Amino acid sequence: MGYLKTCILMAGMTALFMGIGAMIGGGSGMMIALVIAVGMNVYSWWNSDKMVLRYYKAREVDQSTAPDLYNMVVQMVDNADMPMPKIYIIDNDQPNAFATGRNPENAAVAATTGLLRRLNSGEVAGVMAHELAHIKNRDTLIMTMTASIAGAISMITNFMMFMGGDRDNRMGLIGTLAVMILAPMAASIVQMAISRSREYEADRVGAEICGRPEWLASALEKIAMKASVIDNHAAEKNPSTAHMFIINPLHVHAIDGLFSTHPKTEERVRRLRAMTI
Repeated sequence: MGYLKTCILMAGMTALFMGIGAMIGGGSGMMIALVIAVGMNVYSWWNSDKMVLRYYKAREVDQSTAPDLYNMVVQMVDNADMPMPKIYIIDNDQPNAFATGRNPENAAVAATTGLLRRLNSGEVAGVMAHELAHIKNRDTLIMTMTASIAGAISMITNFMMFMGGDRDNRMGLIGTLAVMILAPMAASIVQMAISRSREYEADRVGAEICGRPEWLASALEKIAMKASVIDNHAAEKNPSTAHMFIINPLHVHAIDGLFSTHPKTEERVRRLRAMTI
């Protein structure tokens, strides 16, 4: 069901993109915007793992430098039957984690020192399983595709602002202005909805990988509680990376509605614990 919802949302975003393109006077402006937006996002997708890991000053570890974490990830990878990702640790007191990489063969998982210190081994295993699920489900690719379309929509609306759009369209000036304002907002809402959908799916698959849904449920409760009172200064300075983390690292948390990149922790925990019944 998660994949079906994602496909429907992506189809809606694509339809929005095509509808806006039709309003532009001629196809050349749309094609230029599309080429630039796709080019920017392809570059970001290819280099996103290096960029985000460098931004958070993550350090790569192995069996000799972090044996417990390394061996735990090896076990989860074996359970998931997938390639071994690189493992990183971020020096940050807020318990949190994320996965990055363009595909399962070029992926990385990162955990903060706060996560490793504040959670027990089972809970850490649940978190790592969740991040491996993101990699296995190719969520990075899905989010890159939605980011490309959302970026193209924003760029096209900027073109409309300077080009005036198609003067023969029936919407008139007010309608065109409304589209320029509301279209990027609608694209962001769809992008966030896809992100929430992928979190639910990663919770489900992650629980299957570790074999203990309760581990991940308990971890989510602890992370959410600590993340609400412990600062993640790097994330606060770059909120566009917030959707990558297992729990929103920002202190300005949105409700579980249109503008939230993460589902409510209570609902995620409820679903996980229902798997044990």
